[in-house]
This record gives sequence, C-alpha cells and structure tokens, in this order.
Amino acid sequence: MQETSSLPTGTDEIDLKVLVLALWRQRFVIVAIAVVVTILAVLFAFVSKPIYEAKVSIIPPTQNDIANYNYGRTVENELTPYTVKEVYSVFTRNLTAESLKHEFFNSYYLPSLTESERSGSQDKLYAEFSKLLMVSLVSKESSDRYMVAVQDESAEKGVELVNKYIERASELAKKEIKNDIRSEAQVLARNIHQQIASLRDVGLKDREDSIIKLREALMVAEAIGLERPPIISGSSTVEVAGNLDGQLIYMRGTKALKAEIENLESRSSDDPFIKKLRTLQTRYDFYNSLESSILDVKVYRTDGVVELPDSPIKPLKSLYVLIGLMVGLIFGVLVALIKNHLSSDGIRLFGRGTGAKSV
Repeated sequence: MQETSSLPTGTDEIDLKVLVLALWRQRFVIVAIAVVVTILAVLFAFVSKPIYEAKVSIIPPTQNDIANYNYGRTVENELTPYTVKEVYSVFTRNLTAESLKHEFFNSYYLPSLTESERSGSQDKLYAEFSKLLMVSLVSKESSDRYMVAVQDESAEKGVELVNKYIERASELAKKEIKNDIRSEAQVLARNIHQQIASLRDVGLKDREDSIIKLREALMVAEAIGLERPPIISGSSTVEVAGNLDGQLIYMRGTKALKAEIENLESRSSDDPFIKKLRTLQTRYDFYNSLESSILDVKVYRTDGVVELPDSPIKPLKSLYVLIGLMVGLIFGVLVALIKNHLSSDGIRLFGRGTGAKSV
C-alpha cells in the first residue's frame, strides 16, 4: 500500500527577515539615492521663483458712504432713495464680472509678458491669469463679504494689482449708478420741461385772447366817447369797470384800454404772469443738476488694508524637502531590490514549497 502526503506546492512567500537583510546589505545604495533626490528637491525649492499673494476682504459701505446718492431723492421729487444693499450689489456685480477680468488681462497682464510669452494661445494665457487673480466669497455664511487675491512674483506688484482691480470695479459701479441717476433725472426733467412749455403756450394764448377782448372793449368805449372811467358813488369800481371776463371792460375808458393793449403787445415774456411756472422751473433745474451733486461716494469698504506680504506662498521649501526624502527612499528601496535580485550572490527573497512522497 502506497500513501502520498504533499505540502502546498507552487507558493512564493516573502520572508520578512530575509527582506530586511537584503535591504540592509544595500543600505548605502538606498541612503545615497535618498540623499541625491533630497538634494535635488532642495535645489529645486531654492531655484524656483517665489510667489507672493496679496489679498483683502471687501465689505458693504455704510449708509453715510452712500448719502450723496440720496440727495433730493424724496417722494415729492418722485425719486426712490438708494439702499446700501442696492449700491453694494452693483459694485459686486462689476467686481466679479468677466468683462473686468478681460479688461485687466489686456491692460495689465499681457503688457507685463515678454514678446515670446504673448505669442502663445490667448485662451491659455487667460486661464493662467484667472488662476493668479481670484475673486470669491469668503464663506456662504457671509454672503456680502468678498475676497480679492492676486498671486505674483513681486509682492509690490501684487498689492498694486489688488488695489487697481478693486478701484476699477468701484469706478465702473459708480459710473453705472451715475448713469442710472442721469437717465432717471432726464426723464423727469423732460416731463417738467413739457409742462413748462404747455404753460407758456397757454400764457401766450391767454395774452392774445386778452388783447382781442381789450380791442373790442376799446371800440365800444370809442363809440360812446368814454375816455376815462366814470366815478359813480355807491358802486364798486370793479363792478363798474369790470374785468376781462365780464361785459363792462369798455367802462375803463379809451386811455386805459389803449395803454393796456400797448403793454400786452410789447410784453417780452409771459413767465411772471403764469402761475406755478417758477415752481416747475425750480424742479427742472434740480433734475438737471442732480448728477453734478453726487460727490464723495463710496460703494464698498475694505476690511483692513492690502498689506505687503513678507513670505511667499510658493514654493513650500520644507514640503519639497519632505517629498524629496520620501521619493528618494522609495526609489532607493526599489533600486536595492532590483540590484539584489540581479546579483549572483543575492539573498533569495522567495522560498518555494516542495512536495514529499512517502511509501
């Protein structure tokens, strides 16, 4: 009778002790490679140009900052006052607009590049610029607080670009609001001007009508030979002489009627005799001068000032050294294992199980 017992065959297992021994034999190789890679990482960290970041937080203006926008904006003047939220929303819309970024890209970024750098793809250059200039909300909880940051090799230039970018957004916001105020005031001024023109037309027609009435009264007075108004005791002069709406105008007499007709015909303007005209002219002048009365307005505030950064954000030298050390060790271990495997007297890391037969 023959019995066969077998151990697992065809299995390769790494002996940890053997692995450590193999690595120990190649320790100088591992250390040498780790040192070289770390030195290269250090050199790269020190050779790389430092990148500085200038940034500042933007917050809404105060009611006092926008006070001049609300000059004369009352219900009586048919103008609704501006709120801080409305003014700040115009500013933030311009601050985050792609049009402003493109303007800054063409005005500041492209001129700072060399001729060879500008010859590349404009889309690629703009994508790089967008990474350097960032406008974002500080947090979802603070929906009215924005952060403007610029990364540049020059700390001074970064601060300058941040200030210029914010100021340009402010200029565009002020211009937009000023245009809105001008348009609104022009519409109201045109309405007032039309009312003034209508009143003047009515005043001219009234004067022409008065002259016609007075001429007819003069004909009556001349027909009856009435040169001066009669004096009748016990009666009011107004009742006897009458007025332009009455029937006794001729009772004023020819002298008075001729003088009044001559005065009306030589009158250069009817403005002093038109009711409410001066009030409308005052309102018209107010609307026309409304735009020029807007002075010293702020559409935003900065939470602090744009400080000159004293340390770069890139490259992080300590991180580069750590990564270089880790990569060097890993690469050194791989080289050591390969070298051990290829060497004729290398330590075998794998042991193969063999089958045994017994009778």
